[in-house]
Amino acid sequence: MSKSKISVLLRLSGLCGVIGPVISLLFITVAIAYTPQFNWFTWALSDLGVHQAALIFNYGLIVGGILATIFAIGLMQILRKQVLGFVGTFTLILSTISLCAIGVFPESAGRIHLYFSLAFFALLAISLFLIGAALMRESSQRYLGLFTLFTLFAGIVAVVTALAVLHEGVAIPEIIASLAASVWSIVFGIKLLLKWGTK
Repeated sequence: MSKSKISVLLRLSGLCGVIGPVISLLFITVAIAYTPQFNWFTWALSDLGVHQAALIFNYGLIVGGILATIFAIGLMQILRKQVLGFVGTFTLILSTISLCAIGVFPESAGRIHLYFSLAFFALLAISLFLIGAALMRESSQRYLGLFTLFTLFAGIVAVVTALAVLHEGVAIPEIIASLAASVWSIVFGIKLLLKWGTK
């Protein structure tokens, strides 16, 4: 792939990394607003996918997952020279595909929904740990510092959420993990968009 095509891919993926989580969180917020019986302490976010605002919630996950997949593909172009970076970004792609599948297969689809929910958070955690480790090994200072630590922190939050998915009332850990991953995606998306996408 030529440098110009890579540059376009990085800018596109960076844009997706910024707007993807915004769209998902916006749709989740709207779905909550249109579901008055929603309870943060007894519901899971996925419960929104089978009530009044089911289409809003599910389509938000599907669209956000597609954009997140494009972001992860661009991120792979940056980190693929390292084994940890390549495996980490490939795992992230699997995680984003699982996010789409959560919207395609809501709770009404049966246990397949639970499997994709577990896969999303578990793969997200693994990918963030691997990417964080790759960033720590990178000699360039642009990768080091607070952002690397935040990558690992987001991975820890995702692990806790994956363990909580099997229990009722996981909306709070789910939204915390989603917010942490969203901030991470937006920051890295900006880096792709403004720094590497201009090379």
